Amino acid sequence: MVVASVLLLLVVAAVTYLVSRDEDYLASPDAVTRPDPEPAEAVRVLRALEDAVAARDTESAVALAGDSAGGADLLRAVVANAEALDVADFTLRYVDETSSTSADGAWTAAVDMTWRFSGFDREPVREEVLVGFDATGPGASVTGIGGGDRRTPLWLAAPLEVRRGAETLVLVDGSAADADRYAERAVAAVPAVRAVLPDWPGGLVVEVPDSAQTLDAMLAADPGTYTDIAAVSATVDGTLTPTSPAHVFVNPDLYRDLGPAGEQVVMTHEATHIATDAPVTSGMPLWLLEGFADYVALRGTDLPISKTAGQVIAQVRAEGVPEALPGPAEFDATAGHLGAAYEAAWLACQLVADLAGEEGLVRLYDEVSGGADIGAALRSGVGLDESELTRRWQDRLQSLAATTAVAG
Repeated sequence: MVVASVLLLLVVAAVTYLVSRDEDYLASPDAVTRPDPEPAEAVRVLRALEDAVAARDTESAVALAGDSAGGADLLRAVVANAEALDVADFTLRYVDETSSTSADGAWTAAVDMTWRFSGFDREPVREEVLVGFDATGPGASVTGIGGGDRRTPLWLAAPLEVRRGAETLVLVDGSAADADRYAERAVAAVPAVRAVLPDWPGGLVVEVPDSAQTLDAMLAADPGTYTDIAAVSATVDGTLTPTSPAHVFVNPDLYRDLGPAGEQVVMTHEATHIATDAPVTSGMPLWLLEGFADYVALRGTDLPISKTAGQVIAQVRAEGVPEALPGPAEFDATAGHLGAAYEAAWLACQLVADLAGEEGLVRLYDEVSGGADIGAALRSGVGLDESELTRRWQDRLQSLAATTAVAG
């Protein structure tokens, strides 16, 4: 009873003190009131950004960043990029908040965007991109674009060097010299592809970020996905819709170490994928998909077989002849013999061309791309089935392993 009486007196004293003291009560830091997101103001800002980009009005765009120096630099770059890339059909639609506001008034929202590179993209890209906003000042301001688990469009993320030609558009987050080199490779790829596919109208777009890490973010891929990939052809929005614009995306960390000949082979390989709508093709055996692209890329070169098939020859010598044509397991980005898989696929397509001519290889590719069964297409166009093709391909690998000198 004595203890209870003492505790009651302490509680009464504490309450009396809080009520009677003259100072204002200060809430604990954990109870700080955070400003609410302002979606209505964000919508207004996005509409103003649409107008500024359409008018190529740098001053108006920069004003939408408020006091954010980083936001101002970014929006200045966005307008400059839009002008160089001839961006059209640019729209921004506020979708919803993806975060609550921070203590300093920042929040992130998903924004549905559309845009098109005039003269190259037949239809607009449509993509949901994250945009950072600040609500501390009057209204709202833009602090950043991209990041999170969504794709980050390169032209909305950094100032770019742009090289625009009659049939190529190259955008590079790098130096002017880098942009010139990539543009040279892209320009050379077009006639190399057209030599095999004369009906291709052209229209090659190449995007080059500053690093493999940025490439992962551009394509919303797990970190490290493209570390061992020099370049990839893909739809910009990640869908398989036939009308979705498809571009070549380059990993500069790996590409720059290939040397001039290797760089050109990779660029022509990816341009072949663009020309054949490979980014939206499903069901195509990978040995034919990738082997055909390498066939086109290597067709006009004078590289020796020790270079074009050196990795698969070494693999055969170490492990024996593969039991089957390369498929998904061999072409997995984390596969230990990824280079050998591409070479093996090229040799299979080269074998088809030897048996049925280049026109026969192109016809096989077109038929299978159009939905024909690979076995039926081989029998009708090449005169053998897949098992017989595999056997002859194995024989060629065995012969090359026995007769070709490959530098260690």
